[in-house]
Amino acid sequence: MGGLGSRLSGGRASASATDCECDCQRRKRARPPDDCDCSESEAPRRKKLKSTSKYIYQTLFLAGENSDITICALGQEWHLHKIYLCQSGYFSSMFSGSWKESNMNYIELEIPDQNIDTEALQVAFGSLYRDDVLIQPSRVVTILAAACMLQLDSLIQQCGETMKETISSKTVCGFYAAAGTYGLDSVKQKCLEWLLNNLMTHQSVELLKELSIGLMEKLVCSSDLFVMQVEMDVYTALKKWMFLQLVPSWNGTLKQLLTDADAWFSKRRKEACNYSSFLDTEQGQKFAVVFSHIRLQYVINDLTSAKIIERDMIISSGWLAAMYKQQWFAMLRTEQDNDLGPKEINREEFEMHSMRCGRKLAKDGDYCWRWTGFSFGFDLLVTYTNRFIIFKRNTLSQPCNGAVSLLPRRNIAFRLRLASFDSNGKVICSRSAGYQVLSLEKDQEQIVLNLDSRLLMFPLYICCNFLYTSPETKAESEEQPPNSEN
Repeated sequence: MGGLGSRLSGGRASASATDCECDCQRRKRARPPDDCDCSESEAPRRKKLKSTSKYIYQTLFLAGENSDITICALGQEWHLHKIYLCQSGYFSSMFSGSWKESNMNYIELEIPDQNIDTEALQVAFGSLYRDDVLIQPSRVVTILAAACMLQLDSLIQQCGETMKETISSKTVCGFYAAAGTYGLDSVKQKCLEWLLNNLMTHQSVELLKELSIGLMEKLVCSSDLFVMQVEMDVYTALKKWMFLQLVPSWNGTLKQLLTDADAWFSKRRKEACNYSSFLDTEQGQKFAVVFSHIRLQYVINDLTSAKIIERDMIISSGWLAAMYKQQWFAMLRTEQDNDLGPKEINREEFEMHSMRCGRKLAKDGDYCWRWTGFSFGFDLLVTYTNRFIIFKRNTLSQPCNGAVSLLPRRNIAFRLRLASFDSNGKVICSRSAGYQVLSLEKDQEQIVLNLDSRLLMFPLYICCNFLYTSPETKAESEEQPPNSEN
């Protein structure tokens, strides 16, 4: 009877609770009775359970419970589990083959890569026990090194994405080198693109110090380099860079850098007994391959720039003589053979020989400018107004410092690019007019790019490549600077 009474009592209690719940539901729009404690505002709260992934990470990895293998490396031990380690290509091969380690429960790893430390191994091993890993940009190279050694594909991919998203002046050189070492071609390309966009537009002493000779050569020889303002500025940047490579202890501001570099090279000229050019000296020879990619034909076409080049005596006189000869023949063709300029674009020739120049527009407004230097009678005026980029062949309408060609038509080959950058140098928006040949009559103007105001962000950087004359003949290009593609 006691058992039956208990069961009946339990049944009545259960029914009573159900009745109360039903009554409350029927009167949910009315005020609940005073004796009903089943209010909606006091519904039972669900206790948040620890996720399986978090439990596995804390219990199996951090606490090492039920570990069946111990890994020792760099003086530290990890109590791990073979079933999780087999996610690693490195350990999967070790355990599945006929290696002696396949049956061992204590393995000491040799770490041949100096980039790997215990913190990186902790992250790499831990990634086998969890779904996601937080990677700090300052630690990504060491973690990548560990991931590559252990053949952790997903972690390698995550390191690559982290590197792409966090490229800046402080990280770009380190990321570029690491991407080359560990085979991340897409990261390497992203770093190269960042440097082509930012080397001239956002110069910094720290970045110039870090750039290696090989990397600087890649940048200077590229027609994609965002040049500000003209080719002479590429020479000036290289002079500052070379000074910092030779005097890495120099400590000063970017504003002071050129003055101190000029003083340093001037002192070397005065101290030398038989000084021909700095790039011919023992100190300067290793930098010659970089300077050989300066497009000297667009430096010596401006009187002030040509005087500075001659004064500095950094570049070999033989290189300059070849360029003077090349430009002389180009001028004669324009004046005496009535060279109308390029009729079509040969991409390879354009990439090698085009004039590189640029302009920064600090804010929206109306702008009109020309780039300095001898332009073979083609006085090109560039205008930015009302979201349009306009080219004009000026002959009579506006004053010009040099001689102007009065041929009925002149051609110009060009590529026009625009970009805006965030504080880390990442491209926010960009536009390009592609490769074009424009044929203009005297004083004719032509819209070359119409910009969408929604995409415009200032400061706006404009970069142009131009060819004013037809490609040089083989005879004219025989004498070129060593290692030069110009």
